[in-house]
Amino acid sequence: MSRSRRMPHSKQPRAFLLRQTAAAALALTAISALAQSQSSEPAATLPTVTVSGQPGAATAPYAGGQVSSGGRVGLLGDKDFMETPFSTISYTEKYVADRQAKDITEVIAATDPSVFSNGVSGAWSENYSIRGFASSTNDMTFGGLAGMAPYYRTSPEMFERVEVLKGPSALLNGMPPGGSVGGAINLVPKRAGDTPLTRFTATYLSDSQFGGHVDIGRRFGEQKEFGVRFNGVYRDGAGPVDNQDKKLQMGALGLDWRSARARLSADFYSADDHINGQTRGVSLAPGVAIPRPPSGNTLINPDWAYVDSKDKGAILRGEIDLTDQITAYGAFGSAKTNYQYNGAISAQVLNAAGDYRTTMGQLAFDVDKKSAEVGLKGRLQTAGIKHQWALNATRYEHEQRDYGRRTVPGADWTTNLYNPVWGAAPAFIAPPVSHTALALTSIGLVDTMSFAQDRVQLTLGLRRQQVKSDTYSTVTGLLGTRYDQGETTPAAALLVKASERVALYANYIEGLSQGQSAPLTAANAGDIFPPYKTKQKEVGVKVDMGDFAHTFALYQIEKPSSYTDPVTNVFSFGGEQRNRGLEWSFFGAATRSLRLMGGVAYVDPKVTRTTVANAQGKMATGVAKLQGKLGVEWDVPGAAGLTLTGNATAVSKQYISADNGLWVGGRTTYDLGARYATKISNRPVTLRAGIANVTNKAYWGMPLLSSLALGAPRTFQLSVSVDL
Repeated sequence: MSRSRRMPHSKQPRAFLLRQTAAAALALTAISALAQSQSSEPAATLPTVTVSGQPGAATAPYAGGQVSSGGRVGLLGDKDFMETPFSTISYTEKYVADRQAKDITEVIAATDPSVFSNGVSGAWSENYSIRGFASSTNDMTFGGLAGMAPYYRTSPEMFERVEVLKGPSALLNGMPPGGSVGGAINLVPKRAGDTPLTRFTATYLSDSQFGGHVDIGRRFGEQKEFGVRFNGVYRDGAGPVDNQDKKLQMGALGLDWRSARARLSADFYSADDHINGQTRGVSLAPGVAIPRPPSGNTLINPDWAYVDSKDKGAILRGEIDLTDQITAYGAFGSAKTNYQYNGAISAQVLNAAGDYRTTMGQLAFDVDKKSAEVGLKGRLQTAGIKHQWALNATRYEHEQRDYGRRTVPGADWTTNLYNPVWGAAPAFIAPPVSHTALALTSIGLVDTMSFAQDRVQLTLGLRRQQVKSDTYSTVTGLLGTRYDQGETTPAAALLVKASERVALYANYIEGLSQGQSAPLTAANAGDIFPPYKTKQKEVGVKVDMGDFAHTFALYQIEKPSSYTDPVTNVFSFGGEQRNRGLEWSFFGAATRSLRLMGGVAYVDPKVTRTTVANAQGKMATGVAKLQGKLGVEWDVPGAAGLTLTGNATAVSKQYISADNGLWVGGRTTYDLGARYATKISNRPVTLRAGIANVTNKAYWGMPLLSSLALGAPRTFQLSVSVDL
């Protein structure tokens, strides 16, 4: 891999790159036109990301500094993207800071066309899908460990990379606790660099949310072997949605020690994310058409409602080079989440005038999580074939206690979408409901064999996964479900370097999700099903031109689903959703002063097997068939330090009913911004300004657990960073 793409800018045929830029813009325009032809509804907003520390060659920033050259690929370790037989992208902390991102969704959904976000502001959880399948926020890994990231929403200031691996990844990462199969997200914690850092960033978000972020890094010792990195964040105030206030308090400490043959690290964090007037969304009564969306700054759930998530975690990791060819490693983490929700549980639009009834509920849970992995990785050569092998074992477990009441007596209201009015807030009373214990244990083995001077690489691997869970009802005092099942998932991947700049790849890999037990109402009540497999087949091409890169991927993902047969009343996993897709993405420096990220993605999410007759062969709900995204950064000639930025997202319609009879129209949104880097009193200063959803379009998105929620209105962001 040439190092030129990690340098400021090497000489490349710019006419070709500019033609690609024009092609991307035309593709985006075409999708935008399609979206607008389907509906006059508006579109979603766009996010950001960044990087720091002491990167190795595989994770050094790529040209332009917005993404890294590679990232962690689970069991395979850190790999350059041109050496990876899967579709991946790793965002840097510079990108996060320049985009002024407030959560992980704003990072991964800004320019990646395979990631879909509904654009909703202030929901009780982040909400995104990858390759047409919803991903659970609690499936993100923290430094490779499952379940250690904050549960529902993660502010990105404590991370130096946000890595996205598209498609299932059971072999690479083990089965995720929430069973996500569309993609895997890994968060890499910040480490102190060799240069001392003390940076303060003041932030503003419309309408009146102010905050600050302090980032301090130091290394100590004769060889700078010991490092300390601290990040602290505080934000509080009203957001762009009327009567919706957001507050975040977060502190994170990263410690590391390194020698010639050993590395140790420890990470500790605490976060409290609180929203008053959270967004829950609404559904439709039978026969009611999708209403006109109200103004984007309308809060259509109670203004007295609140959601509060308190997360804290501690993660220890160590590795030692046993020989020049073999490394042993281990990690252990413990995390805890305390969650409380008071507000709308469901809301249903009753008529074309926009009257709707809201049912209030109160929920809470406490979850204690532990996660660990141990492994060996090494290199050897036999009969002229090079081997990069890895063996690891993982263990994840959690205990969760749930509390709540799904209906609050006397706290249901009927009001109107265009002028919502609420009664008084009920007192929070949440009795115990259930206790659940989950344990995931796995062992994985993988070998990458290299032939023909490393131009052909074949990766083969297996992982054995065991899943145990128990559910106990504190209401009835009875044991609910006891589950103990195992499954083996294989994977195979081939990478062929056609030239120094072009790599071809193909893979077959499976995802794994916990099976279910047949309900008491089924003829086979109590039957326990093994973990079910989601299967992906993918082929792709990666082109690295030194400063600018393209990736092309064609894939098929088949995910089973459960149902109860209406004739036999037998519960089974006989259903299936099949997603077929085509993706083109690009990133890097098109010219010395122009950086581009974006692409176009097409996915056909078809329900191929179901007992619901009017859903057979239809598109899955909540998935946009076409997405086009383009992010631009331009350094203004003659104005040193001034950069203009812009983002555009075009999304086609999404069905919200299984029979495809109801849908929200396509939308297009635009973001504009600028930043200025200078020095004041010889101290580096960066000023950033951004406007999301510039045209202030109102549109419906499809949130978790309901059909419709308002996308975020026009939003202003400002920040000033000073290195002290």
